[in-house]
This record gives sequence, C-alpha cells and structure tokens, in this order.
Amino acid sequence: MAKRLNDNSPISDVLKEFMQVNNLQKGMDGISVRDAWKNLMGPGVNNYTGEIMLKGGVLYVQLTSAVLREELSYGRQKIVKMINEELGRDVVKDVVLR
Repeated sequence: MAKRLNDNSPISDVLKEFMQVNNLQKGMDGISVRDAWKNLMGPGVNNYTGEIMLKGGVLYVQLTSAVLREELSYGRQKIVKMINEELGRDVVKDVVLR
C-alpha cells in the first residue's frame, strides 16, 4: 500500500505519488510527446500530421505528405533532441516517420 502523505503536502507531491502508485507515467509521456510535437513543429507540419504514438521510447508519426516525410527524415536526431529538451528528460530515443 502507498505511503500516506501528511495534510500539508503540496499538490505536485500528491500527484507524483498517485502517478507512481497507479503506473500512469507511460500514458502521460505519450500525451506530453504529442503536445511537444505540435508545439515544436508548428502549423505547417501539423497540417500533414496524422497519428502520433509513443511506444517503447520510439515516436511513430504518420504523415500524409511524402515530401515532408523525406525532409523530416534527414533531421530525425534533431527532432529527438528537441522533443527531449522540451520535456526536460529523455523520453524519445528514435523517431519513425510513416
């Protein structure tokens, strides 16, 4: 059973404890990565972006433009670095553009 926090615990500590106990970090990472992609890539890329999914440290991005997919494939490592910097920790290890 989880430890009980005292009545004066900050809400951030309570939420962290709740996420650890219920094993929710993986799902929250997926949401955070989607938001980071949308913020970093801007509306031009987002118009051609379909599904964004994080699975096992690999970010899968479905693109509807073959030209854009080819252009972004040249900067995959830069995309990984930018997303991890946005999140403040290493969540994404590779990007697969489909």
